[in-house]
Amino acid sequence: MKNLFLIIKREFINKVRNKSFIVMTILGPVLILGMSALIAFLTKMNDAEVKKIAIHDANKYIIAQFENDKHTEYVDLSAMPFDMAKEQASQSYKALLYVPQVDSVQQVVEAVQYISDDSPSLETIFSIERKINDVVTKSNIEKLHIDYKKIDEAKANSELKVLKFSGENTLKGINEIKIAIGSLFGYLIMMFIVIYGNYVMRSVIEEKTNRIIEIIISSVKPFDLMMGKIIGNSLAGIIQFGIWAICGLAIMFAAHSLLGSSPQIDQAQGMIDAMQQQSPNSFDKLNLYIDEILKLPIITLLVSFVVFFTGGYFLYSSLYAAIGAAVDNETDSQQFLMPIIMPLMLGVYVGFFTVMNDPHGTIATIFSFIPFTSPIVMLMRIPFGVPMWQIITSMVLLIATFFGVVWFAAKIYRVGILMYGKKPTWKEIYKWLKY
Repeated sequence: MKNLFLIIKREFINKVRNKSFIVMTILGPVLILGMSALIAFLTKMNDAEVKKIAIHDANKYIIAQFENDKHTEYVDLSAMPFDMAKEQASQSYKALLYVPQVDSVQQVVEAVQYISDDSPSLETIFSIERKINDVVTKSNIEKLHIDYKKIDEAKANSELKVLKFSGENTLKGINEIKIAIGSLFGYLIMMFIVIYGNYVMRSVIEEKTNRIIEIIISSVKPFDLMMGKIIGNSLAGIIQFGIWAICGLAIMFAAHSLLGSSPQIDQAQGMIDAMQQQSPNSFDKLNLYIDEILKLPIITLLVSFVVFFTGGYFLYSSLYAAIGAAVDNETDSQQFLMPIIMPLMLGVYVGFFTVMNDPHGTIATIFSFIPFTSPIVMLMRIPFGVPMWQIITSMVLLIATFFGVVWFAAKIYRVGILMYGKKPTWKEIYKWLKY
C-alpha cells in the first residue's frame, strides 16, 4: 500500500508540473470563452446577412406572396426580358426565381424554377415552396367558389395541455431540458475518460520506451504501478477541471458585477416588466419551467455523477494502461483503441436517440445497466426519474466490472510491460491472460 501511495504521488506531481498541463490549465477557460465568443459572433453575422433573390414572374401569379423579411430580400425583375433578368441575377443576386408563361396559376407548381450557382438550403427551398403552395391552394379554393376568408377564420389553433395522472400540470419541452442536463454530465464523463485515459496510456508507453519501467518494477508490483498511474492522473485531471469550474464561476460573477447596474440591463428589466403586465401567462409558464427544473433529482444526479464518473474512468483507464503496456509506441496502439472507444460512442448514440424519445424504454434501460455504457446512459435517464434500485444496481455492476477488468488488465500489464520490439496481436494478448 505504501508503494501505491508513492506512485500516486509521483504521477500526480509529474503531471501537474508538466508545462503542457500548466499551459492548458491557464488557457483552457480562455479558449472556451474565445470559442463561445467566436460562435456567437459568427451566428450573429449569419443572422445579419440578408440574401437577395430576384423574381421573374411572367404572369404576376406569385410575386405578391414574396415579402421581404430580416433574412431575405426579394427583388422583382419581371418587367425586363428573362435573358436580361437572368444575366443581372447571376451578377448581383443570390438566385433567380423564375415562373415562365403558363395558362393558369395551377401550372406554376410544376413550372417554377430556382436558378442559382449555389445549392440552396432546405430552409430556403421549403420557404419558397410553402409560399407557392399557399398561392395555388387559395386559387384552387376560389375556383371551387368557396370563400377563402371564411376558411381562414374557421381555422383552429389548439394547444395541448400536458398533465400527469395525479392531475399535476407539466410542460411541453421539459424533456429537452432534462436531456440537455443529463447529456452535459454524460459528455463530461466521456471527455474525461478519453483525454485522461490517453494520458495514462502515454505515460506507460513513455516509461516503457525509455526502459525506466524495468527499474521501477524491480521494487514495485505491476498492479500497484498500474493503479498508481490511473489514480495519479485522475487526481490531476480533477484538479484541472476544478480550476476551470472556479474560473468559469469567477468570470460569471465578475460579469454580473460589472454589468449588473448598467443602463442596458435596467432597460431590459423595464422591457421584461412591461411584457409581464401585457402577457402574464408567458411568465407563469416561465415560473412553471423553473419549478419543474427545481423538482429534478439534483442530489441524486450529483451523487450519481461522482460515482459513475469515478467508476467509468477507472474502468476505461485500466484498459488504456493495459494497451500502453502491450505496445511500444502510440502508432501500434490504434488497433486496440477502437474497441474501447466504441462503447463510449454507443452510449452517446443510445443517449441521444433513445433516451430522449423513451427514457424508460427497454433499450435505454438495458444500456443503463451495461457497465461500459451505463456512465453515460444512466446519467441521461436520471433527470427523467429513475427508480433508486436501478441506479444502485447499475453502480454495483459498474464497480464489479471494474474489479474484473482490472484483474484482466493487470495480467496483460504484468507481461506486456517487459515486451519489446514486437507488435502484439489479439491472439498473443489472450495468451498473456493465461500466464
